[in-house]
Amino acid sequence: MDDITVDIFDNRGEAGKSALRRSSSNNFPIENGDNNSYTFERGDYRRNSIKSWVTERIQSLQNAPPSSTVVTHRKRKRRRTLEGGTNPALFRRWTKTRLRERGVAGGVLEAGLTSVRSKQSAVLFKEEVTFRNLHPATYFEDGTRKIDFVLVYETKSKSGSGEKETEKRRKAGRQKFFSELERQGLQLEHTLDEDGDQHCTVYVKVHVPFEVLCLYAEELNMRAPLQLANHDEDELHGVTIDSHQWTAIVWNTVMPFVRNPMLTSIPHKPPDYFTCPFKKDKIHKYHGSEMQQTFFTVRHRIRIAYEILQNSYYGTRSRAEIGVNRMVQEKYFTAAYPPHDGPYQLPEYYVPEEHLNARQILYKYWASWGMWYKYQPLDHVREYFGEKIAIYFAWLGFYTAWLLPAAIVGLIVFTLSVKSLNANPVAQQVCDEEHSFDMCPLCDACGTWKLSENCLNSWLAYLFDNGFTVFFAVFVSFWSVLFLEYWKRTSAVLAHHWDVFDFAPLEENPRPQYAALSTEMRKNPITNQLEPYFPARIRTARMISGISVLFMMIMVVIIFVVGVVIYRSLIVIPLLNNDLFKSQAALIASATGAAIQVILIMLSAQVYEYVAEKLNEWEMHRTQEEYDNNLTFKVFVFQFINYYSSIIYIAFFKGKFTGYPGHYGRILDIRLEDCPNGDCLMEMATQLAVIMVGKQIINNTMEVGLPMFKKQWNKWSKMRWRTTATAAAPSSMLNSDDPAQPEVGNKGLINDRTARLEEDYMLPENEGLFEEYLEMVLQFGFITIFVCAFPLAPLFALLNNWLEIRVDANKYVCQVRRAVAERANNIGIWYEILAAISRIAVITNAFLIAFTSDFIEKKFFKYTENSELNGYVNFTLSTAPDDFNRKHPEAAECFYKGFRDGQGNLTINFWKILAIKLAFMILFEHFVFMIGVVIDAVVPDIPEDLDLKIKRERFLARQALSHIPDKVSDDNDGTKTPEAVID
Repeated sequence: MDDITVDIFDNRGEAGKSALRRSSSNNFPIENGDNNSYTFERGDYRRNSIKSWVTERIQSLQNAPPSSTVVTHRKRKRRRTLEGGTNPALFRRWTKTRLRERGVAGGVLEAGLTSVRSKQSAVLFKEEVTFRNLHPATYFEDGTRKIDFVLVYETKSKSGSGEKETEKRRKAGRQKFFSELERQGLQLEHTLDEDGDQHCTVYVKVHVPFEVLCLYAEELNMRAPLQLANHDEDELHGVTIDSHQWTAIVWNTVMPFVRNPMLTSIPHKPPDYFTCPFKKDKIHKYHGSEMQQTFFTVRHRIRIAYEILQNSYYGTRSRAEIGVNRMVQEKYFTAAYPPHDGPYQLPEYYVPEEHLNARQILYKYWASWGMWYKYQPLDHVREYFGEKIAIYFAWLGFYTAWLLPAAIVGLIVFTLSVKSLNANPVAQQVCDEEHSFDMCPLCDACGTWKLSENCLNSWLAYLFDNGFTVFFAVFVSFWSVLFLEYWKRTSAVLAHHWDVFDFAPLEENPRPQYAALSTEMRKNPITNQLEPYFPARIRTARMISGISVLFMMIMVVIIFVVGVVIYRSLIVIPLLNNDLFKSQAALIASATGAAIQVILIMLSAQVYEYVAEKLNEWEMHRTQEEYDNNLTFKVFVFQFINYYSSIIYIAFFKGKFTGYPGHYGRILDIRLEDCPNGDCLMEMATQLAVIMVGKQIINNTMEVGLPMFKKQWNKWSKMRWRTTATAAAPSSMLNSDDPAQPEVGNKGLINDRTARLEEDYMLPENEGLFEEYLEMVLQFGFITIFVCAFPLAPLFALLNNWLEIRVDANKYVCQVRRAVAERANNIGIWYEILAAISRIAVITNAFLIAFTSDFIEKKFFKYTENSELNGYVNFTLSTAPDDFNRKHPEAAECFYKGFRDGQGNLTINFWKILAIKLAFMILFEHFVFMIGVVIDAVVPDIPEDLDLKIKRERFLARQALSHIPDKVSDDNDGTKTPEAVID
């Protein structure tokens, strides 16, 4: 038998070779002189022994794993490559341990045999492995069982008698809760973090075994993979969903041979599977079922763990003391959350990208500012945070992409308006000082003024009151309809791609607050179990009271608007009497009034959100979905009035009820303000710009700064208790009979202040998506309802959203605790709100064009008087009535904007123009709505190819889970088709 020489090459240099030399034992094999070559004598030549030795040598290494292992069989006359497989279990186990210690996410494990002469290779084994949560603190201390959820509570060794009784009750509740979890098959591990002699934090780590996962996966109707789906080129780059973006479609059409720079190749793309509902008794038919540790994804494990925690009792069933959320509410626990996948910071040393953990990948390719122009890795987001959060970011990205054409058209409209300024005959007539009109006083203490003094405002007003802005209003009306229709299609594609197309929420348990405050117990007709019940009659009365409070708060907002109106009316008086500010008095009053309005809006919003949450709690809504929907309704209605009230006033009321000389309208004996030169669009644009942009700046500052402040505050609070980091807890805390003693079974101790568990605990709680949706929906209102007054609104919204995506991504990845992975197949009630705003926008834009702008008046004059608009200004002015001239001889023969005769009566031109305006509103509204109905009918909610795929997959799923022995092959129809799904 010939000798065998084994050469092991690695990327560690001399340190690795020394480790190999130290690992040799029992003189088997003989070490050669080059320190990395080993010879097996012929008596020891056993193929399996050689391979086992190689695996053991690899297992013994303490540094980075070798890049390759080469085994060469040397004969006297020729050399050949050893062929055959080997059991990679030891190597895989060693590699996983090493990777886990370094916090990397996986890689390719490979060992091969290479011939020295022919240089030909044969792979012993090659396996691509992908890990999640590989940081040591995301596993139990055995390094094998993964932490699926973390429960945290704090104890004090010294407390008053009342606190001791409370802590005793909480401890008993926790112990019962832990027993219930263990009875359901969960595994727990307790870790102590002593913050001094008087304070201790206990982290309870929860692991869901594979058998429990299988049981609940079937109960929750989760879907399991049958086989990998076909992948196209875009899917290989990790941008499956973004191929449906209109930007990708346009790019591929215009430049099909040039790679789209918005695409990004991202490691660890979640594979796309052909799936069907999970059945435990057919588990052997699912793809990857032999790998129990990786068969269920992290989001599945988190979802199942949360479901068990939410349905476990900690007290008596008669009082419905159930669920971890209620325990957190009642301070049995201080926090309950799934752990992050290790740190988000990238390693200081070089690590291949495919070895980064999931959180680091999201940070690098999603939450970083340098990714602002890239498509979002939505599949990765869904894999880490679940479908509900992924749907929000998918909608936000879709909305931002659709803002691009609106912003471009708005910018073109504004540019054309600027270019056509010199061709504005109306402004030229206003600025003609030789033939300027003496205008009636703007206030009771003011005198007459020359119309030419309003020259600058007349030029600026033209930027927002011309034929281009009318076109833009029509464009945005159609844009909003198309946007919503195509989002429905995209939402259906997303839901199918993420296996939530047929998702329907299960019967929800009562909310913890509802269960705690309910006065009765009744049997649930669905579950047939007793549960807390609150009388519907009392709840209805409370909801009516809540609506009354809502109307009261709306009245407060209206009072603020009136207050700002009075402020502008008062501040304009000294400005008009000042020669320096006289020409800009209206603009200054409007801008300062808008700034005051922004401050009042932000303060009112914070106050009412607090009031709305308290009202919603008081109204006793049974489920979380009912609670969320009612809170959404209350807050949105208030915020709609809060943010839009001042703009609505300028658009629809200001200047409409001011009266005419001698008969002015008044509030508190203060004369109502009028629009400068009778045109309110300029002031409306100022108000809209200040409120919209100011709101965006304040919100982004809060989103960035507030989580960081909360995190630092939590760390400071923690450091108050910490005096000395100890390696062992004091015996008084582990063995005392004190009720504050933590109930520790399998326990470990923390001695690292920056441990992963504590890092997650210091992060602020994830507050959900309500504020994010509300901010974007209000922005959608700004760019649709009042867009004809400010064509640049979509551009500012686009710039804000490019920033918003990265701010929100950074917040979710870095600044807050990990959210529970929840399922959702659409954006819920927010779609109905967007659709309502879109319909309101059509009506408001029609009203703005007809009644707020001068568009109809100019067209009427152009076609009835003069096509060049010569004499238009004189046409729109009326002389003061005779009674006014007699009372104010100093203002005799002054003019004001309006269609009245010398006695103050409305002229025939007024009624003609009014009829045209009403006709325009009706035609505009009906035309846009009719086109919207046509679009809705022509554009199906579900794409035709997707409908075929869904039907095809349902058919294949029935075959896969039946005992039909037919083989299903790929028919190249683009569907997810398994080649063989039957054993």
